[in-house]
Amino acid sequence: MTAKTKTKAKAKSKAKGAKSAKAKPAARRKLPANYRPSDDEPFMSKRQQTYFRDKLETWKEEILRSNRMTLQSLQDESEKHADIADRATSEADRALELRARDRQRKLIAKIDAALERIDNGTYGYCEETGEPIGLKRLDARPIATLSLEAQEQHERRERVYRDE
Repeated sequence: MTAKTKTKAKAKSKAKGAKSAKAKPAARRKLPANYRPSDDEPFMSKRQQTYFRDKLETWKEEILRSNRMTLQSLQDESEKHADIADRATSEADRALELRARDRQRKLIAKIDAALERIDNGTYGYCEETGEPIGLKRLDARPIATLSLEAQEQHERRERVYRDE
């Protein structure tokens, strides 16, 4: 092997290593079981980021598990109904389940966006004002993108335009 081919091989090896490092999530610190973010620590510290990442990933897994169970039950219920009323009830239930699954699909997209914001360092900050979103709000709604004040203002504007 010449010096040039060795250098190219090393560069390819490093590139592969970088790609596989991206594919694998970084090892995270374990948090104490009773840990809750507080205003006493720096906003969006590594501990807080880990807490919210774990919370979002757990929420996403619960939704996906629920979706798998719903899908399985919908497949199991695809039997023929002799009575037309039973069939109508079954179809209405199926439509309701599918609507709920669609809402959950949109929620998963918001969870993924929140996880991406954690990765790029913008999680926890209002998209409109750039100010920190309160920890209590994030704990209650970890996919929040607006501070409470900005959300209220957004809803007021929405109401005004809807009433016109």
